[in-house]
Amino acid sequence: MDRWERIAGVDEVGRGPLAGPVLAAAVVLPVPLPSALAVLLGDSKRLSATAREIAFVALHATAGVEIGVGAASVGEIARHNILQASLLAMRRAVARLPTPPERALVDGNQMPGLACPTHCIIGGDASEPAISAASIIAKVMRDRLMARLALRYPGYGWEANSGYGTALHRAALHRIGATAHHRAGFGTVRQVALAV
Repeated sequence: MDRWERIAGVDEVGRGPLAGPVLAAAVVLPVPLPSALAVLLGDSKRLSATAREIAFVALHATAGVEIGVGAASVGEIARHNILQASLLAMRRAVARLPTPPERALVDGNQMPGLACPTHCIIGGDASEPAISAASIIAKVMRDRLMARLALRYPGYGWEANSGYGTALHRAALHRIGATAHHRAGFGTVRQVALAV
């Protein structure tokens, strides 16, 4: 075989937080996958922040790696629900690849509605290198975004909790109130809004 099939791994992060967008990445890896890169890939949830950053830099520095990133805003989450917003972010990520993939491997069990043949793989972020790469890209970029927002909205601990409902974040919601970046339809945020 004189050419390799362009397969995009696709994953999202940020379905569960109380604040911030949902973000997805699509990554096409070169074939063969360089061993120096392969050893850095894994489920982003199980990697340390340092390991994710190292893998993130390596992915951007490796020839033949293609990356697309897409997001769905807090407003879109409110309009469509978190599942549909996640699928929208995935479609946007794939659309931002330099060249459309021939096939996509998506973490989870929900088809995002891509233009290419798509296979869903539950736990794919731990078993498929391209999905692992996508999970790392999405996680690092979303964490960086939330850390930047934390500078503008101090007190919620977003630089450490990335918008998830930690005790500090929930306490700040009750003490300070919600921001425009909070997901108004999510339980704790909705309870705070109703209490005001």
